[in-house]
Amino acid sequence: MEHKIAFVGFGGMAGWHNRQIKTIDNIEVAGIWDIKEERRKAAADQGLRVYGSMDELLADPSTDLVLIAAPNDVHKPAAIAAMEAGKNVISEKPVTLSSSDLQEMIDASARTGRFLTVHQNRRWDEDFLTIKNVLAEGHLGEVFRIESRVHGSRGIPGDWRQEKEHGGGMILDWGVHLLDQALLLFPGVPLKTVYASITNVTNQLVDDGFTAELLFGNGIRVLVEVGTSHFAPLPRWVVLGADGTAVIEDWKLNGRIVKAAGVNEKDVVPVITAAGLTKTMAPRRPENIATEKLPIAASDVRDFYRNVMAVLEGREERLIKLPEVMRVMKLMEAIMKSAETNTVVAFE
Repeated sequence: MEHKIAFVGFGGMAGWHNRQIKTIDNIEVAGIWDIKEERRKAAADQGLRVYGSMDELLADPSTDLVLIAAPNDVHKPAAIAAMEAGKNVISEKPVTLSSSDLQEMIDASARTGRFLTVHQNRRWDEDFLTIKNVLAEGHLGEVFRIESRVHGSRGIPGDWRQEKEHGGGMILDWGVHLLDQALLLFPGVPLKTVYASITNVTNQLVDDGFTAELLFGNGIRVLVEVGTSHFAPLPRWVVLGADGTAVIEDWKLNGRIVKAAGVNEKDVVPVITAAGLTKTMAPRRPENIATEKLPIAASDVRDFYRNVMAVLEGREERLIKLPEVMRVMKLMEAIMKSAETNTVVAFE
């Protein structure tokens, strides 16, 4: 079955979608609409049809899918309008600005019978999937802490992402990815509490970074951090267990697993510091430590679109479930509340 998709918005992310779709069977881009003339011209220069208006896009009988790739505050009204016009909808992340807005979108999907999903593309990140492998294979013994970070040093991009009214800020921009990943690490396990702080180093209108500590019902603490003023980034992932540690340094999957390989520590050599010696913090001797390669995972982000088409054709269940999307949205709201009140927020 052939599918045709129209784009609302043709910025950098829509351009990425266009390039991906060109490599996927049974789907093609019907055309785009963007309120900015320069973006309409960019699409035309690439040979894409440019609709004369949003209404013309929605009235095109050849399309069955609409991608919303406009600023975050546009997602809800555009998605509801598309569903009411009989189109199935893919929204870029974050799906919208609040859980109440998301509920309106879910209600519109139920009312119109149209499919609604969110492009949570970083579920296919190979660093995330490799961490899932580490947890599943039990390499580290009992895990007690996981740290997930993305750090940059350029501040927030100089566009609508700096503006609160358009849904700017790093919680909505990158938090939505990292929090979605964190919640997927422990299926069925409740998230008990949230404690968070935000930064405003380069921008006073929206958060330019945040740190959130999540306590799950299994006792594992997950630290999630996004920063835009970090000139020496910390590792992308750190997983701490009773018997070892896993580290992924970056998106190129540089990293390692370091494990205990022996228990005889009687001959440990104390470390001499400027103020004295320490045995507690001395490194293990070489024969009592082992370094292993990470269980690297492979993925294909185009499987997102393949799943969307299979759902529309009744062949598969959806991979991105709306209750999961709602859970992430409510978690982002809890992080904002915790940071504002400087309190631990009960979640589930």
